[in-house]
Amino acid sequence: MAWALKLPLADEVIESGLVQDFDASLSGIGQELGAGAYSMSDVLALPIFKQEESNLPPDSENKILPFQYVLCAATSPAVKLHDETLTYLNQGQSYEIRMLDNRKMGELPEITGKMVKSIIRVVFHDRRLQYTEHQQLEGWRWNRPGDRILDLDIPMSVGVIDPRANPTQLNTVEFLWDPSKRTSVFIQVHCISTEFTMRKHGGEKGVPFRIQIDTFKENESGEYTEHLHSASCQVKVFKPKGADRKQKTDREKMEKRAPQEKEKYQPSYETTILTECSPWPEVTYVNNSPSPGFNSSHNSFPVAESNGSPKHQPEPVVQVADLSCHLLRRDSESSQNLSPTATPQDAQQWLHRNRFSPFCRVFTNFSGADLLKLTREDVIQICGPADGIRLFNALKGRVLRPRLTVYVCQESQQVREQQQQQKQENGEATGSTFYVYHAIYLEDLTAVELTEKIAQLFSISPQQISQIFKLGPTGIHVLVSDEMIQNFQDETCFILDTMKAETNDGYHIILK
Repeated sequence: MAWALKLPLADEVIESGLVQDFDASLSGIGQELGAGAYSMSDVLALPIFKQEESNLPPDSENKILPFQYVLCAATSPAVKLHDETLTYLNQGQSYEIRMLDNRKMGELPEITGKMVKSIIRVVFHDRRLQYTEHQQLEGWRWNRPGDRILDLDIPMSVGVIDPRANPTQLNTVEFLWDPSKRTSVFIQVHCISTEFTMRKHGGEKGVPFRIQIDTFKENESGEYTEHLHSASCQVKVFKPKGADRKQKTDREKMEKRAPQEKEKYQPSYETTILTECSPWPEVTYVNNSPSPGFNSSHNSFPVAESNGSPKHQPEPVVQVADLSCHLLRRDSESSQNLSPTATPQDAQQWLHRNRFSPFCRVFTNFSGADLLKLTREDVIQICGPADGIRLFNALKGRVLRPRLTVYVCQESQQVREQQQQQKQENGEATGSTFYVYHAIYLEDLTAVELTEKIAQLFSISPQQISQIFKLGPTGIHVLVSDEMIQNFQDETCFILDTMKAETNDGYHIILK
């Protein structure tokens, strides 16, 4: 039996109406997609797209940046389209960054003919490591005492003026430059990407860094605090020659890919353009006050302009006759140990006198007690191995023992007369005469050094001493030579007698 389903009349009418509406909608599709009826601007005008556009920076595509920074290192070919470029660097190798003035005519006239300051820093690309940057850098400093993460290669740089860095800011350098002149700065990165990986068993994937440049102009107070432009790029740092091998490996991998796959990746560019970014949040990390000159185990950075050099107080002018007194006074001041009760101002003066001026800014608020509490490891971490050991020895008052010590006493005419009188009365000289001796410390063990030390002791000019003799057997006068001084026994005692020289106005010194 065949069954036939019959719909009621009302249902048939509804069904026929739906079919007609569906056919009409299908027939209109082609017309809506036609060139005349379809408009992308109408679609983009929808509220959902307007909301997305509001999150983008205005005119980001057409904006002309005032400066452009170009890192002269090739980008990796193994980076997908629309991803940020990645550049491989070798540890310790000098790489040029060209500082280009990109302003249009009349743009930023306030910096025309003036200097701007740029701060270059190496920071972490991963947000997780950015949150722990201070701890990461402190750990690196502990493992690499005296080294810096970022250095400037000043001999190769062009147009860099007044380069500065703080010994405690290992990943930051700053300098002035004139946008109207050619400027190229050469940087060296001394840390490698695998030093900050969680597991260090070999073969780890190194963390990426960012090289960021923030540029500032001078404000009314003469400080470079008004932000002009910031840009950065992503890099990875390998051990020497490692970046070249990695670049070659990436290039060979791309050559083996199918043409359709290659289209998904960026080509390798000879240089890396730093892209605009927000200013580094710790932009006040480098103080705008005059900072100490560079002190690094890799380079010594001189100041390029005379107006940027530190102002030294001139030495007081003294006459030749007062030279020995001045030297004695200056030496005694500089060799004076730092007192625990010294104020921060006294501590700053002590650092200047003992040739630790580059670290005065680091220890600005340190009192004498604060400095003396520092351990040897603390000082080496702050100042590096060479200056750190020197500062630690100076703080602890460690003085090298001289090679030879002699004690001298000047025999006066009054003492000689007393001895003659006692000899006449008693028939022999008594030993009751009281003598005061002075210590002379010798390092070079030469007759010239002994002459200078005796002259300093009695506040006379060394030119006034013609010869120095030693009283020998049977009363003979033996000329003191370098060889004789080298054979003196340590802590020998001498009585000094003087005799007028026959040829000039000087005197002969006789050691008895």
